[in-house]
Amino acid sequence: MSEIRIRREHDLGLDEARKLALKWAEEAERRFGMDCTVVEGEYSDTVEFSRSGVKGQLVVAADHFDLQAKLGFLLGAFAKTIETEIEKNLDDLLGARQALAKTPKAAANNGAAKKVAAKKNGNGARKKA
Repeated sequence: MSEIRIRREHDLGLDEARKLALKWAEEAERRFGMDCTVVEGEYSDTVEFSRSGVKGQLVVAADHFDLQAKLGFLLGAFAKTIETEIEKNLDDLLGARQALAKTPKAAANNGAAKKVAAKKNGNGARKKA
């Protein structure tokens, strides 16, 4: 079983990091068929994700993202490719967010971005609708 670990530092703060993590989860569901659940916490959130052959979590904090994923036997052969794709995806999201912050007009439009609907289940986790 292969394991992927990725850490990215940022200066977004928790609220902005949460928004970015929701975008990441949406893309993981759309592109890779992942089942994503967000578990909210006071100081950090955890995006749990899984599908056949992959299980992991993305910890979302005010100053960093920590991703850990375990790949099953079949996907383990592609671990480096998968890791590179995840790194690119996170870096693209962080880069886009930093670019928005530098552009006043884009930052103003960011507040009108589409809201993600979520359902709460009994354990405080939010399941994307």
